[in-house]
Amino acid sequence: MKTLRLLAAPSLAFCQLTAFAGETEWPQFRGPTGQGLSAAVQVPVEWSATKGVKWKVEVPGRGWSSPVLSRGRLYLTTAGGDSDTTLRALCLDATDGRVIWNTEVFRPDPASLAAMHKKNSPASGSPIVTADRLYVHFGHMGTAALDLEGKVVWRQTEVKYPPVHGTGGSPLLTGGALVFSCDGEKDPFVIALDAGTGAIRWKTARNTKAKRPFSFCTPLAIEVAGAPQIILPGAGFVGSYDGKDGREIWRVSYGEGYSVIPRPVFAHGLLFVSSSFDAAVLYAIKPDGAAGDATATNVAWSSRKAAPHSASTLVLGDEIYFVSDAGIATCADARTGAVHWSERLSGGFSASPVAAEGRVYFQNEAGVSFVVQAGKTYQLLATNDLGERTLASPAVADGALYLRSEKHLWKIAP
Repeated sequence: MKTLRLLAAPSLAFCQLTAFAGETEWPQFRGPTGQGLSAAVQVPVEWSATKGVKWKVEVPGRGWSSPVLSRGRLYLTTAGGDSDTTLRALCLDATDGRVIWNTEVFRPDPASLAAMHKKNSPASGSPIVTADRLYVHFGHMGTAALDLEGKVVWRQTEVKYPPVHGTGGSPLLTGGALVFSCDGEKDPFVIALDAGTGAIRWKTARNTKAKRPFSFCTPLAIEVAGAPQIILPGAGFVGSYDGKDGREIWRVSYGEGYSVIPRPVFAHGLLFVSSSFDAAVLYAIKPDGAAGDATATNVAWSSRKAAPHSASTLVLGDEIYFVSDAGIATCADARTGAVHWSERLSGGFSASPVAAEGRVYFQNEAGVSFVVQAGKTYQLLATNDLGERTLASPAVADGALYLRSEKHLWKIAP
C-alpha cells in the first residue's frame, strides 16, 4: 500500500530541527511541522494591549519575519540600526524578553534593496533553529548560518535574482540542505544550499509560462509512497522536486496565478495550495501517482470562494480553515471542499492562522486576533486587540503566544 505523510526526519539536519520539537518548541515558520499546528497546552484565549501581556519589548529596526522558539529562546530577524542595510539576527530570552545577542549578518549595498511592497520589509523570511544552528534568509541579499551564541558560521551571497516587491519566503531545512525559491521578475528558480557550508547543491529552473513569474512561497517537505518530495508553489504552477538533485517530479498548473505566498499544507493525502493573485483559487491536489504534468489528473477539488492570497491554510481534524485577504474566514471539509461555514472577520489578513487545543487563531493586519472554536459550526470565542499593526504569524508555546507587531515583540501569557 502506498503511504503519504509529512516528512519528519529525512536527514540528521532535519532530525535536529525536530528533536526538541514538542509542546514548547516552534522552530520554524508555522511551527514544528510547518503547518501551523501546536500541541501546546494552556494557550491564552483572551488578551489586549494591557491585559494578559507577560512582557512587551521593542524590536529595533523593521521586519516581518515570524518569531521562532527553541529551549526558552526566541529568534527573529530585523533590518535596522544605523540604516535599513544592516540585516540582523536577534536572540531573546523567552522568560522576560531580554535581548541575549543582536548580530549583524549582512550589510548589503543599498542598491540591492529593491523597491518594497508596503506590506513587505527587508527582513520578512523567518529563521529556522536547530539543536546548534540558526539559519537566516534575506532573499537576494543573502543567507547565513549562526551558532546559538550569535556567531556567524557561514554566509552565502552568490545567489542572485531580480526581486519584485522585495523578498518574502522562508527556507525549508530538509536532507541537510536549505531549499528556497528565487522567483523574481525573470528566470525564476529553486535552489538548495548545503546546510553545513552554504555551498550550492543544486539549482532548478522553474520553466513557468506565467507572464508575471515572481512569487514568495515557502517550501514544504512531504513523503509520497516512501519517497521524499519538496513541494513549492510558484507563478503559474506548483511543483514537486527531488531533494537529492532538484529534479522536477511533477507539476500542476494554474494559469496566470502569481505572487504566490501561502505555504502548502499536507493532510489526508492531499496538498492544499493557493494560486494567489489576481484571482486566487484554492486547490486540493493528490501527489500520489503524480508525474510530469498532472494538472488534468491529480486535482481532487478546487474553490474560488474566499480563497487566500496571503495567509496559509490550516487543516485540523477533517476540516480545512482559511481566511481571505479581505477577512472572510472559511471552514470546509478537507477531503471534498464542501463548506461548513464562512464568516466575515474585520480587517485585512496576511498572517497565517495557527491552531492549539481545538482552537484556531486568526490575526488581522491591525493587530486584532480572532479565536474561533474548531468545528463545523462557527463559534467565536474571543476578539483581542493589540492596537498595533501585525503581519507576522504567531509562535505558540505552553501557556503562551508570541506575537510580533510593527514595533514590538509580545509575550501573551497570564
